[in-house]
Amino acid sequence: MEVPKQSADSEDSGPSGYAAARLRLLQEEARSGPPRRSALAELTDGWLNGLFAAGTAAAGPGASRGIALIAVGGYGRGELSPRSDLDLLLLHDGAADPGAVAALADRIWYPVWDLGLALDHSVRTPAEARKTAADDLKVHLGLLDARHIAGDLGLTTGLRGAVLADWRNQAPQRLPELRELCADRAARHGELSHLLEPDLKEARGGLRDATALRAVAASWLADAPREGLAEARRTLLDARDALHLTTGRATDRLALQEQDQVAAELGLLDADTLLRQVYEAARTIAYASDVTWREVGRVLRSRKARPRLRGLLGGGKTAVAERSPLAEGVVEQDGEVVLARAARPERDPVLPLRAAAAAAQAGLPLSLHAVRRIAAATRPLPTPWPAEAREQLVTLLGAGRPTVQVWEALEAEGLITRLLPDWERVWCRPQRNAVHTWTVDRHLVETAVRAADLTRRVGRPDLLLVAALLHDIGKGWPGDHSVAGEIIARDVAARIGFDRTDVAVLACLVRHHLLLIETATRRDLDDPATVRSVAEAVGSPGTLELLHALTEADALATGPAAWSSWRGSLVADLVKRVAAVLAGDEVDDPYATGDDALASAEEERLAVEAVRTGAPVVALRADAGGGALGDVGGEGAGGSGGAGGSRGSEGAAGSGDSGGAAGEQVEPLGVELLVAVPEQAGVLPAVAGVLAMHRLTVRTAELRAVGLPEEMPGSVLMLQWRVAAEYGSLPQAARLRADLVRALDGSLDIAARLAERDAAYPRRRGTVAPPPRVTVASAGSRRATVIEVRAQDAPGLLHRIGRALEAAEVRVRSAHVSTLGANAVDAFYVTGADGAPLAGERAVEVARGVEEVLRG
Repeated sequence: MEVPKQSADSEDSGPSGYAAARLRLLQEEARSGPPRRSALAELTDGWLNGLFAAGTAAAGPGASRGIALIAVGGYGRGELSPRSDLDLLLLHDGAADPGAVAALADRIWYPVWDLGLALDHSVRTPAEARKTAADDLKVHLGLLDARHIAGDLGLTTGLRGAVLADWRNQAPQRLPELRELCADRAARHGELSHLLEPDLKEARGGLRDATALRAVAASWLADAPREGLAEARRTLLDARDALHLTTGRATDRLALQEQDQVAAELGLLDADTLLRQVYEAARTIAYASDVTWREVGRVLRSRKARPRLRGLLGGGKTAVAERSPLAEGVVEQDGEVVLARAARPERDPVLPLRAAAAAAQAGLPLSLHAVRRIAAATRPLPTPWPAEAREQLVTLLGAGRPTVQVWEALEAEGLITRLLPDWERVWCRPQRNAVHTWTVDRHLVETAVRAADLTRRVGRPDLLLVAALLHDIGKGWPGDHSVAGEIIARDVAARIGFDRTDVAVLACLVRHHLLLIETATRRDLDDPATVRSVAEAVGSPGTLELLHALTEADALATGPAAWSSWRGSLVADLVKRVAAVLAGDEVDDPYATGDDALASAEEERLAVEAVRTGAPVVALRADAGGGALGDVGGEGAGGSGGAGGSRGSEGAAGSGDSGGAAGEQVEPLGVELLVAVPEQAGVLPAVAGVLAMHRLTVRTAELRAVGLPEEMPGSVLMLQWRVAAEYGSLPQAARLRADLVRALDGSLDIAARLAERDAAYPRRRGTVAPPPRVTVASAGSRRATVIEVRAQDAPGLLHRIGRALEAAEVRVRSAHVSTLGANAVDAFYVTGADGAPLAGERAVEVARGVEEVLRG
């Protein structure tokens, strides 16, 4: 059927007139936020009203009786973002001719589609609408926001009343279903308040949850805490409006590359300011959701129990909820922690911490009423805190996982920033590092949760838990967060009431919370200077013990796939060596007399074979503990050279804040590759280039000179790699050795081969990575100069670094290579041709040269 055109006297309500008016509205800088959303909804109402009127007029007089056009969902609430869908219901009483109703629907739907607007539409009778709502929770939720646009107002009013009555009558069945729907969505989309690229609608604490709270309130069964909720919802809607305008798409995902534009559209300073506002709004909604769903559960439980209790008690007697004491002034009632009737918050400044500690230790939530009463009445703690307050804080932090929900309840009412004013700077602060799962403040709480599992390993668990809470507190300030954090930690620890000695220990832990993980993964642990520098920084066995536990807790709290037993073993090895120094034992210095490092039995066998044949020997092992897959050396030495697939890969790991993951991770070992080569120029770039040519991803690498039996002349370089195939299976050891021989004798141009491959298969570029940074590590070693490289990981990177060092005419005594997610963090111990460390200017010149090569 042909759709009639708009009449000439209604030109402004036609498609072109509506499109022009819509565009003008969206371009008005003076109008944004709720006024713009309401104006857009009103403008759209007028246009659709015109389409409805034109359609019913074409059908003859009285055609609009018994039929109505209704907005539902977000459009029904008058919340139209620039690219929002139009959710429409054409409701009819069933008396009209079905063909006429279908024709009217066409006259409305087609102009909407012609303008490219997304449309969610349906045509139903009131009975059909109620039946569909009964079968589909999402439809029922949409109809709760039904709003009349055109036609028979009585029909719309009748449906609204019936749908709302159905909702209230069915609330005991529908609300648990709605709660499960919210939980499933949160599991799929994560927490909005911590995601770097959050979905403003679907993630936990997003717009869907805000709509769910409206539905709970409409049931009359429970209500959400309203303070700040409307403003939080507005913040998310404003962000979505700006996202639609800057992208021109109907998207709810706040992608990294669009955050600066969205922030500018909202008049905010930068993307971090935008994320912090979004996170704050999401936490308000998420906390309101937690409180509301607990209340729903309480009400439903009481309704089920009421008939049984009435029968037991007889007559009209009312059951009194049981109250169990938990601590002074704190009791449990109906699954929540509330204040005792005799509690006097205005006279008890320790009560907030005592109630929180009791709740966390009992694994129960703090009731909303209790938290708000405490926040309104409690006086500030004196400085320094009384001993009880300090003990209650430690008790709260030591409760483990239940600490999180209690801490969030205190945060929601501003109690945390009263107790710890410096918390304000890290609260909701995003961490632009994909390794990190949490915002800074939540990471600190998560670290305390992890540290709670390690308190049996240390003599001072109180210092461990407080250090865990404070270790990244400096991230709210410019500069090195460890340095800033040390200053803040001293102030906070003194305010909390620790004595001077404990304050010094806490400051040391915060200042050096990255020391063990960075040293263990980036430095030569066989160099006594490395071990002594750590011992000097730590100062005592007790502090070392605490720092070891803090390192693990920090790592485990960072995010998945960033900690493993392999990293743990490296840190444990370093701690063992440092403990020996602190205990007064001497550490052998392999560089003191120029002797090479001692080799294992297998390494010595490979080294002897390399010297005997004057050629490289290659061995592949399935794991670090043995199980050789085969080795290949000169003149047929070694086994078959077979190689199997990689056991696993390290994946995303580590950052400047170490790494972490819950539970045991897949070992980052892949397959271990040992290469013994008679010492000569170009070994590092040659081996690294051959691996890159065979598409082997380097997870870790170690290079060092190894000692030989006295009767054997010469020196051997031992390279120990952990590699995984980029895809496919690992190459045969024989192929690797053959290519390595050619690379060392100059007959294989690795650089050209890599360039050809990159030209044939160009890699897609994602986000722009920070430029590489090459520095000379201060106090790195007494016998060598440490060149540290931090760069974006890429195929052939280690080959390029090796070539740059060779070009600088320095000797690589040892190398320690780590791949941390997308970042390479490598340390090279180099000397001049005379075997001595490089002079200051010469070292800087070498570092600058390597950096220029990597930037090029």
